Amino acid sequence: NYLDGGNILLSRIAENLYWTGRYIERAENTARLLNVNYLALIEAPLVPGAKGIVTEQWGPLLSFSENVELFKEYFDKPDAQSVATWLALSYENPGSIRSSLALARENARTLRDRISGEMWESINSSYLQLCVEAPDHLDEDNLYDYCVGAKDFSHLFFGMAESTLTHDLGWYFIKAGRHLERADNTLRALRIRYKNYRGQTQPVAEGLEAHRGMALLKSLSAYEAFRKYYHTALEPKYIAEFLLLHGQSPRSVRYNVRRLFEATNDLAKYNPDVDSEAKRLAGWLGSRLEYMPTVEQIIDKEKPSIDDLIDALADISNAISKTYFSYSDSPQQVQLQRQS
Repeated sequence: NYLDGGNILLSRIAENLYWTGRYIERAENTARLLNVNYLALIEAPLVPGAKGIVTEQWGPLLSFSENVELFKEYFDKPDAQSVATWLALSYENPGSIRSSLALARENARTLRDRISGEMWESINSSYLQLCVEAPDHLDEDNLYDYCVGAKDFSHLFFGMAESTLTHDLGWYFIKAGRHLERADNTLRALRIRYKNYRGQTQPVAEGLEAHRGMALLKSLSAYEAFRKYYHTALEPKYIAEFLLLHGQSPRSVRYNVRRLFEATNDLAKYNPDVDSEAKRLAGWLGSRLEYMPTVEQIIDKEKPSIDDLIDALADISNAISKTYFSYSDSPQQVQLQRQS
């Protein structure tokens, strides 16, 4: 148990609040990735000799949650239909939009006395629309609408939480989960971009460079902010710099790690006698990003690499679980291990 201003906040309740923030943010992130990839393929430039390069961009999306082998158990090949179904609708995929929303709703159901009525109504109505009433397959016509629905729900839920929930211990758990998930999402999107295409120097790949950079930024809702900050071409260096190290962009890793540190710091203030490992790890990672000399240190020298940063976030999440949640082998902790 953990003391909440004289009231006892049970470990299971704390864990459910934390994972509700993660699941809803995860659903939004997956929806953005799917939607932008779909639109990017439609708007892709016609480059001589580029046959096959654009149309094969669905496969790399599977590495976003590292469950390619699980995907192969249900589908023969990664194409528009199979990948969209897997990432959006499949309950067999623990990171799909549908799975994330169903898990978030189940958590919220046990938190009725801890969250506001508006928060519950928003998550319950979205669950009915996007999980219960969702089709078995998504074609090109309804993929866009489904993803927009998931994004709109996320904005509504967190807006409701910001406006109606008391900003006490429970709020800090939701905040920690949301910002850790968003930082992790940005890193995984960058990993797809720079690992899969690093070293490609063919003219065809270069001809699609700007288009792919635009798609990456849009998938993270950072394109307009990037264009207002950089008045240059969509160069990979500047895109990586903006998404990794920008201090004010709400989608950058540095920004979200700072917010994660604030949440873990607030959690530690409630009981100074508890282990502050999560706060220490978040503070250390935030300092590394804040004082990183150049973005090349990450994307070229890989000291630290993107994988190292993803592992650092997993360490913070594990420290939060160890400190505040009374059991380490809960279903949601297993879920984290499958996704990380």
